[in-house]
Amino acid sequence: MMKRFSDFMAGIPMTILGGLFLAASLLLMLTGIRWPVDPAWATVAICGEPLVFLAMHRLIFRRQISSALLISIAMAAAILIDELFAAGEVAFIMALGSILEDRTVARARQGLGRLIALAPPIGRRLEITDGNARWREIPAPEIRIGDTLRVLPGEAIPADGNIISGETSVDQSIMTGESLPVDKKPGDPVFCGTLNRFGAIDIKATQVGKDSSLQKMIDLVREAEKRKAPMQRIVDRWATWLVPAALVIALATYLVTLDLNRAVTVLVVFCPCALALATPTSIMAAIGQAARKGVLIKSGEALEKMGRVDCVAFDKTGTLTSGRLEVSDVIPAPGISAGELLTVTAAAESRSEHPIGQAIAASAARRGITPPDPADFRMTPGKGVAARIDGHQVLCGSAAFLAEHRVTLSDNLNRTLEKLRSEGKAPVLVSRDARGIGIVALSDQVRPAAAAVVSRLKALGASVVLLTGDHAQTARCAAAAAGIEELRAELLPEEKVDAIRTLEQQNRCVAMVGDGVNDAPALKTATVGIAMGGMGSDITVEAADIALMSDDIERIPYLKRLSNATIATIKFNITLSMLINLAAITLSVQGLLTPVTGALVHNAGSVLVVLNAALLYDRKFR
Repeated sequence: MMKRFSDFMAGIPMTILGGLFLAASLLLMLTGIRWPVDPAWATVAICGEPLVFLAMHRLIFRRQISSALLISIAMAAAILIDELFAAGEVAFIMALGSILEDRTVARARQGLGRLIALAPPIGRRLEITDGNARWREIPAPEIRIGDTLRVLPGEAIPADGNIISGETSVDQSIMTGESLPVDKKPGDPVFCGTLNRFGAIDIKATQVGKDSSLQKMIDLVREAEKRKAPMQRIVDRWATWLVPAALVIALATYLVTLDLNRAVTVLVVFCPCALALATPTSIMAAIGQAARKGVLIKSGEALEKMGRVDCVAFDKTGTLTSGRLEVSDVIPAPGISAGELLTVTAAAESRSEHPIGQAIAASAARRGITPPDPADFRMTPGKGVAARIDGHQVLCGSAAFLAEHRVTLSDNLNRTLEKLRSEGKAPVLVSRDARGIGIVALSDQVRPAAAAVVSRLKALGASVVLLTGDHAQTARCAAAAAGIEELRAELLPEEKVDAIRTLEQQNRCVAMVGDGVNDAPALKTATVGIAMGGMGSDITVEAADIALMSDDIERIPYLKRLSNATIATIKFNITLSMLINLAAITLSVQGLLTPVTGALVHNAGSVLVVLNAALLYDRKFR
């Protein structure tokens, strides 16, 4: 029955057809022309039958009194006294309201499939047969705890484990959101689904299948999805007293006046058509305006909840920051110019595949620097690069990398190195012919608008929290730049979910803003999930309730203002519809309205509600 109702009501062409029949009935009524069969019968059949099915299903199987029951009673009463137009009119208005609501609430949830697709389908396991060792590719589900697995450069890691040989850099942004690949050496842990960027490594599997980090993240998304029940319509919440009240007033009217028309008119005007339209029309207008501003709101429920949000939690990388590494500092040693240092570094890094090397080369290019071609280029995964530049041996990398090549750093460079690290930056030490010549530092810059956005959100009554998988010092620097006092760092996806739940247990209504795959469970868990659509992954956008179609975080305060205005408009429309109904009921009891004029009056109330909601579409917000 429910499927039949849903299919029927979702059919816009059928509802339009019902409206045409109703218009034909009105035309015949106004002109005095009589047909053998009133066209309003068709409207009742098209728009009214599904309502009757819904009312009976809820009453019989759920023991629930709904607004559909009140409308069904009103239709039956109008038909009983041969007021077919009134019966068709209430059925049509409710069908129209249902379509508007369904179109705003419906949303596609396809992100889970993309998340599952991140799991590598195969692994390369070490097998020993008759004393001979060989590597054999096997389906990932066959991997067992304790297996030795080899992961080549560019491959996804098929299970959680610990490195037993080899050094590399691993892109684990899907788990932690870190903008930089993390250097790994024997003994370090690695996670399923993360990407091995450079060197070949052998790992011993410690968590496989449903116990792996990636599968746990998928399970978190599923669990959070189940926890989000659909919003119950206001008219249905109020129907438990609307139906008895309508019946009591109609019966009392008949007993006092002995006028059946008055009693039926009470039932007709009592139908909550304007009330049913109050929410979906306001939401549609707000969603339409948001779309013009590059904000995709997937459901009316999300918009309503955003109006109640009093805490906004930001991810760091790609959300509060730009998500792109940029050269922030060029600090030469005495006797070396900044331009010379950047030229030498860019030349050595020009053939590097590491994001740091690529960022340095790109920065030099933006400054108009054309570095010389390097000779004898070599890269040591997770440590640095070496090259010969204009006959000089140049090293770029970590302090440990330079120490391996017997490069001694001055006290001044060591102090500068510690300062840059304390600021959350990624320093690259540079030496030429075994002499340290400076440091080039990179960072993921906090967006210029971040501080203003945080300030505006606070002015709107929302607290702001930073939740990130990045290192604590880096997180503190980003939070300070944006004016955020509350932060939690070094969080894995499940820990972000726990942080969201902790905030909600403090009676906060939380909106989570993120862009990485690792943010998907937190976006699902939060009261409202907001994805950075321009920077974010498809999985993140699908997991969110709201998506910013650009990476402009200034849309967040706009979204909060729009949501607040939408809630205010909905409350006003509900109040207006109830006042109109109250006036119409009073006039009906006094016999000043007939079923037809009552239907028209209550239809006029619906039109007023729709017009007021439509004003949201053109309202100006900062």
